[in-house]
Amino acid sequence: MNIRTWLLVISFLGLFQQAVYGQFGFSNEVGIIAGPVAFYSDFGQRHDFETNSNNIGFGVGIVHYLNFAYRGDFNIYTRYTYFNDHFKVRSELDYHVTKLEHYGEWVAPDKTSLFADQLRAMSGEVTVIDIGSRLEYYPLSIRAFQANGYKLMPYIGLGIHWVHYKPEVRSSLGDLNSPITTPVKYFNAFQQQAGSTFSVVGSVGVRYKIGQFSDIMLDSRWQQYFTDWADGLNPSLENNGERPVPENKSNDWIYWLNVGYIYYIN
Repeated sequence: MNIRTWLLVISFLGLFQQAVYGQFGFSNEVGIIAGPVAFYSDFGQRHDFETNSNNIGFGVGIVHYLNFAYRGDFNIYTRYTYFNDHFKVRSELDYHVTKLEHYGEWVAPDKTSLFADQLRAMSGEVTVIDIGSRLEYYPLSIRAFQANGYKLMPYIGLGIHWVHYKPEVRSSLGDLNSPITTPVKYFNAFQQQAGSTFSVVGSVGVRYKIGQFSDIMLDSRWQQYFTDWADGLNPSLENNGERPVPENKSNDWIYWLNVGYIYYIN
């Protein structure tokens, strides 16, 4: 992503925060998150445990919250509304990397066909940077949680992220797109170029209060990309378009289980 795009994104987030502050007033929270990322892509076999347990990377992120329940130094409540006491806006910048291989039935040791050898020889890696916001809903009172009325605070969230991805696809048999190295369904169905897209993010999590101004967080996230090219593969048509590839039913997506530390800065 070039510097002009970064400046536009940062400027937009700044204007958004100023608009929200002018409308509601808020306090700020910042934090870091980290954890394993399961990448569901065109590598491996759908609903296969070995695929799902091995195509796992690692991600880190920086998060920021708009807390509408308080102004400034937390000694000043905002005007009480249900929205102020039960919603926060979360913005974040994330980075994760996942190495990918084919697993499952079609690369089992008893498979000795050229197709199986080609699949076993393929591997990939995808690097992702994404930035975006989501609205989080807390069914319990945010004010009561901050005042140590209870230690655990569950939440759900939904939002949109902009995604920049950089895939790499390779074969140990040689260059792809040759009859020796590449299964038919992957002919002209891979790319090495970086790209950008949007994604929808849904999450379920819980906070645990460890101090007056600090929480730890466990977050379970599902993120659906609006592209099937994030992993560098997109076998949408087989045999030069003669028939669809039935196993390619959805765009790439991830499941990210992360833990985080949140600090209330004002």
